[in-house]
Amino acid sequence: MPWKNQGGGPWGSGPKGPWAPAAIGGAKAARSRGSAAPRPGPAAAAVARRHFSGIGIALVLVGALAIWGLSGFFRVQSEELGVVLRFGKHVRTVQPGLNYHLPYPIETVLLPKALRVSTISIGMTLIDDPARRGRTMRDVPEESLMLTGDENIVDVDFTVLWRIKPDGVGNYLFNIQNPEGTVKAVAESAMREIVGKSNIQPILTGAAPPRKPVCRN
Repeated sequence: MPWKNQGGGPWGSGPKGPWAPAAIGGAKAARSRGSAAPRPGPAAAAVARRHFSGIGIALVLVGALAIWGLSGFFRVQSEELGVVLRFGKHVRTVQPGLNYHLPYPIETVLLPKALRVSTISIGMTLIDDPARRGRTMRDVPEESLMLTGDENIVDVDFTVLWRIKPDGVGNYLFNIQNPEGTVKAVAESAMREIVGKSNIQPILTGAAPPRKPVCRN
């Protein structure tokens, strides 16, 4: 018996009617739902964002704290001493080399050249000389003219070598307003006292006057 051409062989072309496309579409939707992974809801995404943002903030704070702590290292050069201040108060003095103080603003450090031998000239000064394109020595009479013990006037020029006592660097920084000016005034006063107790002849002939320390503190 011959089959009628129904477009589907002897078994026909499958279900017909208005419900057939709907059934096919429902099957596809079911397969799509079965293969898709579940997506997190808005609440779970917000929790994840807060978690990662908290970790990021913690890492930034740890890094900033580490940098702040490392900023306390400092180096003192060979001619310097390190004067460590805690909230502006002198707490200790450190020697040349690599040292550490609590980071700013808790502690700060000053680095005066306390181990260097400084010089001060009295009775003379160096000035720029454009004619010679250099510097030349000029006499300072108000400092160099001194009265001897036998009432003669002599012109005395001298140089003072001085440096800061290592255990007195705090006084040098905080208790003396003009350290170099103070050293100069004390040295000039001491020389005037020595000359004032001497006759002019030993001074002119180069005989050694009695020695006197300028300052021991």
